[in-house]
Amino acid sequence: MVEGDTFQKFMLDALEIRGEWVRLDDSFAELCQNKNYPESLRKLLAETTAASLLLTGTLKFEGRLSIHARGSGPVSLLMAEATHERAYRSIVNHKAEPFESDDLNHLLGKAQLAITIEPDKGQRYQGIVPLEASNMGDCLVQYFDMSEQLDTFFMFDSDANGCFGLMLQKLPDYRSIQDQDAWDRVTQLANTLSFEEVSGHDNETLTHRLYHEEQVSLFAQEPVRFQCTCSPERSLASLNALGHDEVLDILEHEAKVAIDCQFCGAHYEFDRADVNALFGLGKMH
Repeated sequence: MVEGDTFQKFMLDALEIRGEWVRLDDSFAELCQNKNYPESLRKLLAETTAASLLLTGTLKFEGRLSIHARGSGPVSLLMAEATHERAYRSIVNHKAEPFESDDLNHLLGKAQLAITIEPDKGQRYQGIVPLEASNMGDCLVQYFDMSEQLDTFFMFDSDANGCFGLMLQKLPDYRSIQDQDAWDRVTQLANTLSFEEVSGHDNETLTHRLYHEEQVSLFAQEPVRFQCTCSPERSLASLNALGHDEVLDILEHEAKVAIDCQFCGAHYEFDRADVNALFGLGKMH
């Protein structure tokens, strides 16, 4: 049985190469519900979402990781955020114009890709990579080349029902093994996978098919879920960033300030008493 909405690590023990599978099924359908994304943007969002989940596998602490880009092309905003518990949210904002290509440079135009790591306890870290590659996988390879100096491989694919991602990465001790051709062999085998093959077989079967000649440790599956982190408190914080005068100006024309979450569609409303309490001018009722 093929598993939907799961994350799973594996290890090629003797080769000092780690791997991860991620599959998105019902949760991604929930995320895209009522969004009416064009096919090229749904594909881009699927890959970016899968990538954010794969990258959480590199975290050594509790926290969240996000992939974020603002572009000058048809896509104005691309963002995916995932936690160490494999909960995610993501969004792509676009202009009302035709999309002539799936090429990342066409969709985003002049942009930078920011990868931000936010531990629950500790300092926030952000790495930025120029958007030079034509797809998300190659952008992330460049990121790891620049930031971690670790050879990394990504593969993504999707259809209207979901998507999958595969990540392979050399570990620091790879340089000490005798079989220095292992990386090329392992990634070439991964490149033989088709979407139909991945869709029709579970991770254990696929890992065995690819690497049956290697010593493989396959770890327990973890469930993946769509979960928005919006809240009244976060929405109030966004009003705080606007400033008291600007928020009061809105209230001169509207009875309440309304905020809609772009990720899940939740609706929040705040009146003058709420705003005064936010800026220390009164009490919230």
